[in-house]
Amino acid sequence: MNIILSLLIITFSTSVFAAKEEKLLLSDLKYRTFFGKCPSSVAGKLTLTLMKEFEKTNSLKSIKELIVKDKLEDKYFLSSYKIDYDPLRRKLKFDLDCPKALMKVQIYKNNGDEYYTAILVDTGKLVDPTYEVLLRTEKKLKRKLPSLALPVKALDNNAHLKITELVADLDEGISDRISEVIVNENNELTIIMSYKNRPTTAFLGKDYWGEKVRKLSKVVDYMKKKKSVPTIINLTNSKKIVVKFSDKI
Repeated sequence: MNIILSLLIITFSTSVFAAKEEKLLLSDLKYRTFFGKCPSSVAGKLTLTLMKEFEKTNSLKSIKELIVKDKLEDKYFLSSYKIDYDPLRRKLKFDLDCPKALMKVQIYKNNGDEYYTAILVDTGKLVDPTYEVLLRTEKKLKRKLPSLALPVKALDNNAHLKITELVADLDEGISDRISEVIVNENNELTIIMSYKNRPTTAFLGKDYWGEKVRKLSKVVDYMKKKKSVPTIINLTNSKKIVVKFSDKI
């Protein structure tokens, strides 16, 4: 009986020691994070998820497979990520980044009813509207986002990608003026800008958007120097520009 009791005590002690040893090994793992433009609440949660995976497998490959399998790039709004491991120091390094929010998007059906909403980011992706909420909560987005309205069928022509490129080509002083961008059923583009509460509507038609946006930039820049605010800039004909002016500022 005493022999059996002694064996039980030894077995129990060994199990406790093994558990403590495992815990010590796990707690020995260090990590460092760089969140870039990501909301810290989202990036922190993702980091913990990836840490737990590494603790189970001790493998960077398993982390990358998990990211792909569970579509974590989309779920956590990542634009890029890099993960390194230093085995000598038992240290993981997470370098994460998220995209810049460009516009609030309303996608509508043929009858004009709203279909769904999204946020257009600088990678050209349409992401869940909660991304804007997360950025504003952490004060990583302070300015009001301009709106983009386009029909469902415009997505098939990648109109949102074209708009992303156009905004990227604009000077900051001009892009900051944009309050609304509209693509109608005929694929005609209209840009509405605002300066000191005075609107300027630019009609760009259905083609040569890149060329026309460059001309629009020059017109707005010239008018700014002249301290005049155009009310209408008509660029539907790529060979001529028609401008209607407002009063002097």
